[in-house]
Amino acid sequence: MTPLFEQVTIPTGHSWGLLWRELDAIPFLWHYHPQFELTLTVNARGQRYIGDHLGDFEPGDLVLLGPNLPHTWSASERIDGTQPMLAVVVWFSLEWVERLAACFPELHSVRQLARRAGPALHFSPATSARCAARLLQLHALPVPQRLPLLLDVLLDLAADGAAQPLASEALAPMPADVRQQRMEIVFDFMHAHFREEIALETLAQKAALSLGAFHRCFKRHAHCTPGEYLARLRIGRACQQLIESNLAIAVIAQEAGYRNLAHFNRQFRAARHVTPRAFRQQYRRGASGAA
Repeated sequence: MTPLFEQVTIPTGHSWGLLWRELDAIPFLWHYHPQFELTLTVNARGQRYIGDHLGDFEPGDLVLLGPNLPHTWSASERIDGTQPMLAVVVWFSLEWVERLAACFPELHSVRQLARRAGPALHFSPATSARCAARLLQLHALPVPQRLPLLLDVLLDLAADGAAQPLASEALAPMPADVRQQRMEIVFDFMHAHFREEIALETLAQKAALSLGAFHRCFKRHAHCTPGEYLARLRIGRACQQLIESNLAIAVIAQEAGYRNLAHFNRQFRAARHVTPRAFRQQYRRGASGAA
């Protein structure tokens, strides 16, 4: 499951981006981009995939994603069949947050929010409801009036002590520097070739580092070993296939990069605490119950 790079364009005269997206269904599109993304989902129920997180979402779901974190929402069920699904998406950069905090000390908590958002944050129901009401006003406002409302939302999110991280910290981005740029090349390569056997020497060459230096650098950036990171990519792909296809589990294991079914079953159970078969049945029951 190779994530696609999405080129987010901030319009001229704007410091951040707003997308108001009305749809009959939310398609599965695994992608990433260097901007933060705040997504509110309305009139839809389905699954969200964020890094190595997979979970159900309900109407009013509100999530803040950190930069370069692969993600997608997928839904075909509208709560009100007469109305479209709606995704309200806000994009902003780390530089935007840093400039705001540097100019306005009162916005220091927004900088702290950005630092917590690397693995994505899911907000409490009360905070989500308050912020959703404001986010739904953005589209109708004149452009100059949108910024104060967005800052009000971000300050409210920053104060939500009940917000929960979704993805593993292994996928949380770090501040950009030369080594981070090298590691992004490594991560992109792993995302594109996770089904294959990848030698550590190959990854070290991609990072232009010695084997020992690469291993230390990888663990510092990803908080896990390359083998553990690769396993998370593979298990994430298997989870998607278990939910969205009727393929045999052995076929799904092979397609995710596992040559040995028993090894796949062990790694899947260690990651998800259930067998692949039980995982599939759990989501099938959930889907039939929601219908």
